[in-house]
Amino acid sequence: MGTSGPVGRHQSAYSSSPVYISRAQSGPYGTSSGGAYGSYNSTGSQGWDGPGRYSPTDSVDDIIASPNLSDYALDNNSGSSAPAAKSKSSGKGRPQRRPSNRDEFDGPHQYLARPPPDYVAMQERELPHLPTNLLVQEQDSVLTQVNDRLSQCAFDFVAKYQFPIPLTQDMRPVERPQDREWTEWVYLLKRLATKRRIPARVLYNGQIKQFVTILENSLEMRHAAKHQSRPLKDDRNILQLISAGIQVAKILKDAAAMDYLDRLYVSTEQRIHERSAAASARFR
Repeated sequence: MGTSGPVGRHQSAYSSSPVYISRAQSGPYGTSSGGAYGSYNSTGSQGWDGPGRYSPTDSVDDIIASPNLSDYALDNNSGSSAPAAKSKSSGKGRPQRRPSNRDEFDGPHQYLARPPPDYVAMQERELPHLPTNLLVQEQDSVLTQVNDRLSQCAFDFVAKYQFPIPLTQDMRPVERPQDREWTEWVYLLKRLATKRRIPARVLYNGQIKQFVTILENSLEMRHAAKHQSRPLKDDRNILQLISAGIQVAKILKDAAAMDYLDRLYVSTEQRIHERSAAASARFR
C-alpha cells in the first residue's frame, strides 16, 4: 500500500521519540526502604523458580499457572508475604511507610506521542454496520442451546474423571447439568485446573495452558442467553459464540457435543445467508 492514504500521511507523527519519565525516589522507593524491596523481590523469585517442585514425568506438569487469574494469585501470595514482613522488621528501627496502592505505573514510565486530531477523528467516526439477520427470539434460542449443551459437556467431563465438586451450604449437590449455571461450571473447571487437579492427558492435545482461555471465551454465552434485555447481536458475534462452544467441547474431547454444536453452527450460518440473500433481492 502506498503512503498517500490517511494512515500514510500521519506516519511521520509516530516517528518522534517517546517520552520517558522517571520519578524522584522518595518514600517506599527511596534508600530507606530499598533493602526491604530488594529482599522481597529476591525471595519471591526463589519461591517461584525453586527446582524439584514437580516431576517432568508427572501428568500434571503442564497444568496452567497463569498469574492473570485472581483466584490462582490469591493462593500464591500468602507464601511471599512472610519474607517481606521479615525483611522489613530487620531494618534500622525507622518506621517504614507502606507502599499503599503504588504499582509499576508509579515508577519510571513513558507516554506515547499523541496522534494527530484528524487521525483520531477518522478512528472515532461512526462504526461500520455489521449485518444482523436473526430475530431476537432466534438468537436467544441458539445461545440457550449452546449454553445447555456446554453444561451437559462439563457435567459429563467431571463425572467421567471423578473430579471433586466442592459443596457449600447455599448450593445443593449436583445431580444433573442444570443444577449449575454455565458460569459455575467454568469456575469449577478453572479451579480444578489452577489447583492442578486436571492432568493434561485428559484434554485435547494436552492443551492445559490454553484451557482457561478457551473456557473464558465461552463465558458470554450464559450472559447472552439469560439476559433478555441485552441488545441484538450481529451475525458474526452469534457465530463466534457458537464457535467458542465448539472449542470447549473440543478441548474436553467430547465428540458428541462437538457434533451437536457444529451442526448448530452450520444451520445458523445457513439461515443467516438465506436471510441476507432475501434482503438483497428485495432491494434490487
